[in-house]
Amino acid sequence: MERHQNTETASSEAATIEHRAYARVGLLGNPSDVYYGRTISFGLGNFWACVKLHPSDELVIRPHPTHDLVVFRSLPHLVNRLDNEGYYGGVRLLMAICKVFSDYCKEKGIRLDSRNFTLSYDTNIPRQTGLSGSSAIVCAALSCLLDFYNVRHLIKAEVRPGIVLEAEKQLGIVAGLQDRVAQVYGGLVYMEFGKEHMDSLGHGIYTPMDVSLLPPLYLIYAENPSDSGKVHSTVRQRWLSGNELIISSMKEVADIAKEGRTALLEKDYTKLAALMNSNFDLRRRMFGDDALGALNIEMVEVARRVGAASKFTGSGGAVVVFCPDGPSQVKLLEEACLSAGFKLEPIKVIPSLLNEVDLQTLSK
Repeated sequence: MERHQNTETASSEAATIEHRAYARVGLLGNPSDVYYGRTISFGLGNFWACVKLHPSDELVIRPHPTHDLVVFRSLPHLVNRLDNEGYYGGVRLLMAICKVFSDYCKEKGIRLDSRNFTLSYDTNIPRQTGLSGSSAIVCAALSCLLDFYNVRHLIKAEVRPGIVLEAEKQLGIVAGLQDRVAQVYGGLVYMEFGKEHMDSLGHGIYTPMDVSLLPPLYLIYAENPSDSGKVHSTVRQRWLSGNELIISSMKEVADIAKEGRTALLEKDYTKLAALMNSNFDLRRRMFGDDALGALNIEMVEVARRVGAASKFTGSGGAVVVFCPDGPSQVKLLEEACLSAGFKLEPIKVIPSLLNEVDLQTLSK
């Protein structure tokens, strides 16, 4: 009997599918991805979400022992947990991607067999830092589903970010395609979201770039950052209503990504630093200080006070920094961040995540 149980366990472990999706950094052009613009983003190897799937008799979404906590020591413990972590863990994200994946396959005539599975997840991506923690969980889960049902070859890599985004939209999460492209593709990616292409195909044009083109970059983030999900709201309404400042500024932001691609290809890092700073200045002009939040602005300013280039990685909560003057400037930045109470770490850029099957699905 004991041997039989061990065999079952070994068999279950052998059948387990596991995928990681990484945090992402919007280097240039964000937030123009939501406005038919262009961006450059990369996968951030410092933080990731991991999803595991194994076959089971029933379909089970397993709550995370920390992020989906439902047992508390006391009422103050519950209140403190909600103040710091919010109301939502990852269970809703896993449920949403299961539904959206099923709907997509049904619409496209992709047959899924009737086996069941158990999904579980873990993540070390700091919450509310604008590093796309939610979409990382969804993206990793989608990869598990693609392999479990053996349909990776039937769903193009270009459309997968849209499937991830649709799952998040079902939950009221406000976002654009950029983050999900970076998480599906990995590596460094130049993205164009022109209206004609988006309207006809439902996705942008995504061009992987060599990660070795990037100079050393650093990440600043706060322990208790603002919520990145509320930052786009007023700007979007003004853009839709034809506000000239927003429309012209957003075009400038999109052009920054285009110029940035050239700067990276030529390794013109002086130009890159100027573009990073301009990107943030334009965001600040559009959104205003109240929407961006004092803490987020201070993270940018801490870097700028030592002469470094800096901008948000997303919508706030974390900042990507380039120190053009090298190690001596990095040392000054370390001291400034320590004094301000911010965390600082060197950025690790992940290589491309696309495998041979994924590459074969790409549009020629």
